Order: sequence, then structure tokens, then C-alpha cells
Amino acid sequence: MHWIDTLVLALYVGFLITIGMFRSKLSNNNTEEYILAGRSLSLSAFTATLVTTWYGGILGIGENTFLYGIQTWFIFGLPYYIFATLYAYWIAPKIRMANHFSIPDHFNESFGKTAGLLSAFYIFILSSPAPYILSMGILIQFMFHIPFWLAMVLASSFSLVYIWNGGFKAVIRTDIFQFILMFLGFGLLFIFCWIEAGSPISLLSSLPEKHVSPLGGNTIQYVIVWFFIASWTFIDPGFYQRCAAAKTPKIAQKGILISIIFWGVFDALTLMTGLYAVQLISPENPLFSFPLLGKNILPPFVYGLFLAGIFSTIMSTIDSLGFVNSITFGHDIIGRIKGRKMSIQSVKMGLIVSTLLAWGLALVVPSVVKLFYTIGSIVIPGLIFPFLLNIWRPKLSFPSTQSTLWILIPVIVSTTWMGLSLTTGQSFLNIEPFYPGMISSFIMGYFIIK
Repeated sequence: MHWIDTLVLALYVGFLITIGMFRSKLSNNNTEEYILAGRSLSLSAFTATLVTTWYGGILGIGENTFLYGIQTWFIFGLPYYIFATLYAYWIAPKIRMANHFSIPDHFNESFGKTAGLLSAFYIFILSSPAPYILSMGILIQFMFHIPFWLAMVLASSFSLVYIWNGGFKAVIRTDIFQFILMFLGFGLLFIFCWIEAGSPISLLSSLPEKHVSPLGGNTIQYVIVWFFIASWTFIDPGFYQRCAAAKTPKIAQKGILISIIFWGVFDALTLMTGLYAVQLISPENPLFSFPLLGKNILPPFVYGLFLAGIFSTIMSTIDSLGFVNSITFGHDIIGRIKGRKMSIQSVKMGLIVSTLLAWGLALVVPSVVKLFYTIGSIVIPGLIFPFLLNIWRPKLSFPSTQSTLWILIPVIVSTTWMGLSLTTGQSFLNIEPFYPGMISSFIMGYFIIK
């Protein structure tokens, strides 16, 4: 790296920590202020923090685009627009009006303490920042040639240090700054790619057939599974936290719809630059497509800005999910087990535990896309139908045993199917693990409600 690029990154990290470390006296003493910024998010702040939080897997996007082309948009773009739109109209306003802190609060209220605790464990796994800490660690190791364990420590430390001090307001302030940098970085890369290799139209006409196919050489079942994994949106704790923190239900709804527009623009930038990478570079590891493409065509300083954009995309997700994870552990797990109310200290303890768990997950499953796929396929079937029912019929309650089994059995089914698939080296009975879990949840829900 040129020293100018290194300086740009150093200034980025320094400024990020500076604005993140600011803490108001109110955040120090008021739990709701620390957790949900006093439920006072404006439309602009809501949009910026939601847009940045959703894009932590940027290296995986580059990898998938380099390998499979426009399929990336069909599994990581379009499905999320659809489910986010549904969320905006049918779920977001109800969350804001419920005035809960978290998703497990809903389970605890309608399905009992055991079901609430079980859902909290699922959310704790689902909201783990492990895939993003892994991405950041790999990137830092690649750029600076340091041991992987040290890169992982740095990856989490930079993003989580200011959460300890400033809570959710620190996340929002840094997300607004990182929102600007992620669009600036990839916008500059796209412009330089166009100058270097021609217009996007000429690029698309020169790509291999696989790269312009919606399936990207994979099966239709594989793509459909990723489509339904996007229903993750319904139980995404980051979405939930921002809707709960919005000043009004209308801001939560409008903020999501505006965010979809920004996601569409950013997806266009990442997709096109990823396709330019197919033409312009030959990386040994496609995971580094974006950093290597930038290194090849961007001049000093501009390359530094682009790297700051990649760092922003990942770090904004690490801090958001790290904070949600710490709330889940401190409030929804330890707090319920010990019968304590939400406290700032319990959240801070959860921050330490969630970071350690994220390191463990990242080391056990050292692939960003596999982490997404594994966690989504196993956990989503146990949560999505019960949560949607509670959102729409919050006054309904069910016997604790039935509710617990409804949450537990689908996850057992998906986990068992995943294990059989790993044993045979392919999807068991040519069916992805996600489907049996969802089917079992739907059947159980039908009989419980009936």
C-alpha cells in the first residue's frame, strides 16, 4: 500500500473512534437511551443506520459475483427488497407501537418464559457478528500481513470499543459517517472501472454465459433456498432494534422504503464492479476481488478512500450486530434467567461474551457465505412463523409446552438434515435443510393454532 492510502485508513479509524466515543450523560444513566437512543430516531438517521447495517458481507458479495455473476443480485438483492417491503408495511409499525426492547420480549409475553429463553438463544446465534468479524479479519490480514488471530482482535476492537462507551447513539453517529464512505468508495471504483474497461453494456456482452445467467451455473433449488433465507429479514434483530427506536411508526415504515432505494443503488455499484473484476483481474482467492480490483486501477488516495469504504461497509455491521448480540445475551438470556430488569451493565457483559462467541464461530466456519447459509438454514425455521403470528395477533397465548416444541422441533429437523447432508457430501435426498425445518414449523403451527 502507498503511504497515502495507509494515512487515509488511519485517519478514517481515528475519526470513527472519536465520534463513536462521545457519550452524553443521559446515555450513561438511562437504559432506554443507551439501548434505543430514547426511541427518537429521525428519518435520516434511521435510513443511514439501516442501510449500512445490512451490508457487512461485502467480501462475500465480491466473491460470489466473481464466481457466479449476476446470480448475486438474485440471491442477495431482489429477495431482500421483497421481504423488506413486506416488513415496512406489515411489521415495522406494529413493532414501534409494541414498545418492547427485543424479539424475545414478544416470545416471552405470548409463549412463556421457556419459549422466550429458547428464542433468545436463537437470536443470539442469528445476530452474531461472526461473519463480519471474519471478513474484516481476513481483509486486515491480507492487507497488512499480520497473524490471523491478531487481525480478528483488531477487526472486533475497532468496531466495538465505542459501543461500550456510547451505546446505540454511538452506533448511529458512526453509521452516518460510514454511509457516506461506502457509497463514495464504490462510486469511485465504478467510475474508474468504466474508464479502464468501457461501459457496463460492453462489459455484459463480453462476459461468460454463466455470469449473465440468473442461476450462475447452480440449481434452481439452490437459488430458491437463498430467496427464502432472505425471510431472515422478518426476524432480523437489527431491523427490529431500529424500528423500535424510531420516533414514530411512520418513520420506521418510510425509513425502510427509502433504504430499499439506497440498497438498490449500492447493489448496482457492487454488482457492476464485481463483474468488471471478472474482466480485469485474476485473483488467487475471489474473496479479495474488490480490494485487488481497487489496487489495480485506483491511484493513491482514491484507493485509500475505497478501502475506507470497504472498512465502513463491514465495520458498520459489526458494531450494529455486536450491540444487538450483547442486548440479547445481557437482557434476554441472563436477565430472564436471573429475573433482572434490563441494565447497561448486563449489556456490557453481553458485549464481551458475544465477541468471544463470534471469534469461535468465525474459526469453526471460516467462510462468510457458508456462515450465512448455515446459520440461516438452521435458525430461521424455529423463529419466523411464531414471531409473525405474535406480531399479527399479540393477544394470543398458547400453552408453554406446545409453544416451546413449536420453536424447538423445526431447528432440530434442520440441524439433523444439515448433519446428514454433511455426512453424504450433498443435500440429503437432494433437499436443502431449510425446507424440512420450515415445513415442520408450518405443520406444527397449523395444529397448535387450530
